[in-house]
Amino acid sequence: MGSVCDKSKCTACMACVDACQKNAISVVDHLKYYVAMIDETKCINCGACRKVCQNLNPVLSAYPEKWFQGWALDKKIREEGSSGGFATSISKAFIEDGGVLCSCKFLDGQFKFHFSDNVGELEKFCGSKYVKSNPIGIYKEIRRLLSSGKKVLLIALPCQVAAAKNYVGNALMMNFYSIDLICHGTPSFENLNIFLKQYGCDLNKITDISFRKKSDYKIRNDVRDIAPKGVFDKYTLAFLNSINYTENCYNCQYAKIERVSDLTIGDSWGSDLCDEEKRKGISLALCMNEKGKYLLDNASIKLERVDLKNAIAHNHQLEIASKKPKGYDVFFNGLENNIPYNKLVEKALPKQCFNQKIKAILYKILSALISCLYLKNMA
Repeated sequence: MGSVCDKSKCTACMACVDACQKNAISVVDHLKYYVAMIDETKCINCGACRKVCQNLNPVLSAYPEKWFQGWALDKKIREEGSSGGFATSISKAFIEDGGVLCSCKFLDGQFKFHFSDNVGELEKFCGSKYVKSNPIGIYKEIRRLLSSGKKVLLIALPCQVAAAKNYVGNALMMNFYSIDLICHGTPSFENLNIFLKQYGCDLNKITDISFRKKSDYKIRNDVRDIAPKGVFDKYTLAFLNSINYTENCYNCQYAKIERVSDLTIGDSWGSDLCDEEKRKGISLALCMNEKGKYLLDNASIKLERVDLKNAIAHNHQLEIASKKPKGYDVFFNGLENNIPYNKLVEKALPKQCFNQKIKAILYKILSALISCLYLKNMA
């Protein structure tokens, strides 16, 4: 079997799967990388898969025209967002203006893309998802909606936005709006699955999972927090240290200030605004064109000026791809040999894990002291 593109570059954008009319392509999760395999017994060599591949046919990118930081004016939206609530506020305004949203949410054990023209459903799309999402089927549906005269907003990773642009084509681009998320890299779905199985957690049996609440990075499901209070779980620690991403992320062609979407959003790390606003959450927005300007102007959001150089300095993915850590091969070779996930993270990131153990001890001591003082004052 052949493959659509090189395995070291495959982002699992799934556009090739949507493009193939003979169901000849399957994208396989190998933990360390994805491969878009071609079943040559079904393939008719039409070239449709390679035509939409964003690796083989790069999409034009543009330098931002404007840049801002800010937050949703709706307090609840800001509170529930990972940063300042830009994604939800913009989506709400877009739907209210007659558009259809396409974004990722967790449902039935999968991180898949769904379509919505109902603002009441937006809460389900909230929150960062530090794992590869599955966009199979969205490209066909986006093109169908655009062909019917609908406006569509896609909120996705840069590689997925680029794939959508290739699939949609110039003729239908007028009503297609895109927002890409500043992405530092993503682990495969199976990577997350292996981690959760250590705790007896079955994604198919839970209704909700979150990776972050503002600056508190930790996996939570509808049953419990995975890690003790005050520390990161091992999956999150691996993620924050860039050790559990797939191969393509370390050579990401989108890790630059020039963007493929109409609007780029993320966290306004290094913001010069006051600590109170930082605590509540601040978003960063890079606007590339008139469509991006429309998305910002139409939304109920507060916009503040931001220093672009400072924003880039605190979001390295706007300049350079994540660097592969020294322990990368140790980690993935161990996963392939069924060594427990947590032990591998400890082996690959010994210093970071030691620091987390110290933090856990200090947190317990501090909690005990606070309890003692509280009981003393109550006496």
